[in-house]
Amino acid sequence: MGNTDTKLNFRKAVIQLTTKTQPVEATDDAFWDQFWSDSATSVQDVFALIPAAEIRAVREESPSNLATLCYKAVEKLVAGADSGCHSDNEKQMVLNCARLLTRVLPYIFEDADWRGFFWSSVPGAGRSQDEEEDEDVSRPLAESLLLAIADLLFCPEFTVQSHRRSGTETTEDIHTLDSCEYIWEAGVGFAHSPAPNHTHDLHRTELLKLLLTCFSEAMYLPPSSESSTTANPWVQFFCSTENRHALPLFTSLLNVVCAYDPVGYGIPYNHLLFWDSREPLVEVAAQLLIVTLDFDQTGSTSPSTDGTTTSTAMDESESPAPDNLFVNYLSRIHREEDFQFILKGVARLLLNPLSQTYLPNSTKKIQFHQELLVLFWKLCDFNKKFLFFVLKSSDVLDILVPILYFLNDARADQSRVGLMHICVFILLLLSGERNFGVRLNKPYSVRVPMDIPVFTGTHADLLIVVFHKIITSGHQRLQPLYDCLLTIIVNVSPYLKSLSMVASNKLLHLLEAFSSPWFLFSSPQNHHLVFFLLEVFNNIIQYQFDGNSSLVYAIIRKRNVFHQLANLPSDNPSIQRALQRKKKPAEPISRTNSQDGASMEGSRPAAPAEPGTLKTSLVATPGIEKLTEKSQVSEDGTLRAIEPESLNSQAEVSPTRPLSDTDSQSGDGQRMQSRRFSSSSSSSQWNPTTDWVMSWKVKLPLQTIMRLLQVLVPQVEKICIDKGLTDESEILKFLQHGTLVGLLPVPHPILIRKYQANAGTAMWFRTYMWGVIYLRNMDPPVWYDTDVKLFEIQRV
Repeated sequence: MGNTDTKLNFRKAVIQLTTKTQPVEATDDAFWDQFWSDSATSVQDVFALIPAAEIRAVREESPSNLATLCYKAVEKLVAGADSGCHSDNEKQMVLNCARLLTRVLPYIFEDADWRGFFWSSVPGAGRSQDEEEDEDVSRPLAESLLLAIADLLFCPEFTVQSHRRSGTETTEDIHTLDSCEYIWEAGVGFAHSPAPNHTHDLHRTELLKLLLTCFSEAMYLPPSSESSTTANPWVQFFCSTENRHALPLFTSLLNVVCAYDPVGYGIPYNHLLFWDSREPLVEVAAQLLIVTLDFDQTGSTSPSTDGTTTSTAMDESESPAPDNLFVNYLSRIHREEDFQFILKGVARLLLNPLSQTYLPNSTKKIQFHQELLVLFWKLCDFNKKFLFFVLKSSDVLDILVPILYFLNDARADQSRVGLMHICVFILLLLSGERNFGVRLNKPYSVRVPMDIPVFTGTHADLLIVVFHKIITSGHQRLQPLYDCLLTIIVNVSPYLKSLSMVASNKLLHLLEAFSSPWFLFSSPQNHHLVFFLLEVFNNIIQYQFDGNSSLVYAIIRKRNVFHQLANLPSDNPSIQRALQRKKKPAEPISRTNSQDGASMEGSRPAAPAEPGTLKTSLVATPGIEKLTEKSQVSEDGTLRAIEPESLNSQAEVSPTRPLSDTDSQSGDGQRMQSRRFSSSSSSSQWNPTTDWVMSWKVKLPLQTIMRLLQVLVPQVEKICIDKGLTDESEILKFLQHGTLVGLLPVPHPILIRKYQANAGTAMWFRTYMWGVIYLRNMDPPVWYDTDVKLFEIQRV
């Protein structure tokens, strides 16, 4: 777009703006119109022709000129929205103003003195002619801008298809049209799918990009516990009843994302032959959805005053609704066909990067899976009916498999620690529901390209094998996630009907590593990992003994691990000897001894980040103790919350290690030690004592396993001697028909650790989400090299 003369004229206008020593009057239309009327520059041109240094120079040296530029650009957008953008000149002017504001706004936000500028009232700004006489109704500039963008997103022949019959002279009045009839895509609450229009998609994308830039003020505020509960004023206004297009816009964004099929008609290499105008729209729509849904539920109890929704798509519940209408609408979706549409759409897109074809690189691979994961999290968090719908069908496995793929693929890449966290958070949320554990028993037959051992088994086996791979060969900064990974396995363990031999051996291998004396004594928290694994074994033995002969056999083979744990030395000389051993180069879990066997054909290990890769830091997340709430499963299957003190009677210790993302720190002193399985940055001062070891050793829940070994080991040894057995399959057959009924201790109550929302995770999600958006918007580079405060940008 844009020829040389146009660019030259635009550049001259920018230079004039930065060099004029006297403020330019707002009435000097000849000067201001140079920025939007005479040019046909693309958004990339605007970014290239207005360097960052010059925007800052105008801000510092000619503040009134920058203020007038913003005000005049908003004024033009308001005028375009009022007129309906019927002429090509008006459409071009609106696009130019949108591009200009997208370029300038981040430099307004980075300066604390300027942040209030858009919330001040400028005389005459954003008022219709009827309001001109009343000075008191002058809207803040931010509100005028947001309402104009909302109107322009439903502007016939500009961003939506006109409903006007051909041949009629009348044009649709943008002030009276019902934008619910102009929703962009069929899906939730809307059955009609408009014909694809490349131009409309482009216009929507540019306006949504401007909207996203308006919301990005959050990037320029440092993270704090207070700010996690503070609403973004731009989002707050846009998602309020002041915006009459809130419902159709929310629906349009959701439907556009969930209806998108990047493969299309399945023609090989189609993405190389045709440019897909829909993909950039879907990307920015997903980003806008997660930003508008960044809302702390706990702080809002005021009922909704909006009457625009109908009971066909949204649930008219009597419970108080949040002020944020987008959250309100999302929480009230309740029809099964809508849930099916959303789940199928999200699963289709998450599975896309995993797709394999005989022709290399022949299918289009989407890049916005992180935004989709956050959106899925928000859907489950705000709409419990959706969460239960997801869990009651096997479709949840179409979410699980890509999550496990992303976890495995990113495990060695230090620039993708945030992706690892969001995947684990989602699995933690799902694992708190019984149905998830039940669904994991479905056989795993679809082969996804992952560098993991080949096995025949269920989705539970896949989950355990991938988790083992993360722990044994992942990046060392993933250590704080171990508590979460094992909590997920604990939560699903009472429902796992038949673990494969491969998965069983992986669990025993983890116990062997985590129960080594040097590891247990090297940190005040490491023993919690052993408690988790013992709880897994106890749950399976007590509740799923039949069908789990492979795990029972693995326990028998590794019985010395349990005996050594029961006889763990606690005297001071033994503790010191164990700690001396950790200084040797041998590690308990390494890439060489992880017993992985053959990997899947076509798979490859996760690669480290490319040199020069940018990554954004993350704030720390709460420890597993604060991330979860313990519930006991009653006999009728219902959950009962447990008070912390009532747990003292059970042989269980709750971990308190902070689940911090070390990438959020700067300086080597604050980073986690690089040695694999170093416990925490404070471990160098840690001195284990006899009393400390005894305080948790006596609580090790070994009774059930010891009783199992006491009963079965002599039987297995006898049958091997009597029949001369050396074949595993015969021993497994014997164990399959064995029983421990009446021989084991009374089954302990099933304990589930359900995810619970808190300010810490809310802040983590905010930093992660904006970090992803920052890195994903590099063409044009909307926020690159601006003074972002929410996170740090690091070069890997």
